[in-house]
Amino acid sequence: MTTETYRVAIVGAGLIGGKRATALQAVGGSTLVAVADVDRARAEEFGKKFGCAAYTDWREVVGRDDVDVVTIAVPNKFTLPIALAALGGGKHILSEKPFGRNREEAEAMLVAAREKKRLVKVGFNHRFHPAIFKAKELLDRDTIGKVLFIRAKYGHGGRLGMEKEWRFQKEVSGGGELLDQGVHLIDLCRWFAGDFEEVFGIADTKFWPTDLDDNAFALLRKGTVTASIHVSTTNWKNTFVFEVFGERGFLTVDGLGRSYGEETLTVGRRKPEFGVPDIEVLKFPPEDVSWVEEWKNFLAGLKGEGALIGDGADGAAVNRYVEAIYASSAQNAVVSLSS
Repeated sequence: MTTETYRVAIVGAGLIGGKRATALQAVGGSTLVAVADVDRARAEEFGKKFGCAAYTDWREVVGRDDVDVVTIAVPNKFTLPIALAALGGGKHILSEKPFGRNREEAEAMLVAAREKKRLVKVGFNHRFHPAIFKAKELLDRDTIGKVLFIRAKYGHGGRLGMEKEWRFQKEVSGGGELLDQGVHLIDLCRWFAGDFEEVFGIADTKFWPTDLDDNAFALLRKGTVTASIHVSTTNWKNTFVFEVFGERGFLTVDGLGRSYGEETLTVGRRKPEFGVPDIEVLKFPPEDVSWVEEWKNFLAGLKGEGALIGDGADGAAVNRYVEAIYASSAQNAVVSLSS
């Protein structure tokens, strides 16, 4: 077991960068040495709050000799150049989802990581929400038997001016709601059921004046297992539901805390004689511990003490699914994931 303290730089002093900094300082085993943001005032405020040096040019941060890890929390367009520079300089990286704007960008980052033998973690923090993590533990213990199907929905309540934000600018984001919230659901479906073989999807613009999807629907299929997902920016109330149905029962995660509602896990066990199943409802505190738990996992990986849960390969795979769903929507056809 190593007692090494990892020196971390964060690129992006926004909401997510702040969550990463808070988690880092709560866990120990790493220290924040620098932050970069194009907004000087925001960078300096961040630096004062978390006790680190502040920059406006990410190159200065990535180029520091005293940085071991770079956390990237920027709009999607800028992930690739920052990641390649960090990896080229021998740094490990944690990139927020999505892992670049598309499959090509993700794979370029993976190549760079392999060449430099660096670790890449992708910010799939939803895996670390306690209800979801517990559901995966129960599934792995064979609590509900073989997975039959998955149903999931994730939705924004929406806000004034949402269509003017960078997430609805294709050059910056790379895609719409599917690439924003959809990647979390795709990642969870893969984590619970393994890789799928084909997809059918519909990416729609239903409400916001944008040329990107504000709603996306998809079916993922492998053998006898089917997953259905819906992500939306027109939900009018923040919503998250993830359901896994097996031969002997079901697992339902409802809510993510705060505006998404109380985080609960319902465990249903089918009786041999059928009828009303045995139901157990687990409730979790409102605090979002996923960022802390994910950072613990990343540190364990850096120390060689455990596997990364949600790594660069997972990020690239999810981008492959997203591209296939967009292709399916454009072609109105089932698309194979084997290519």
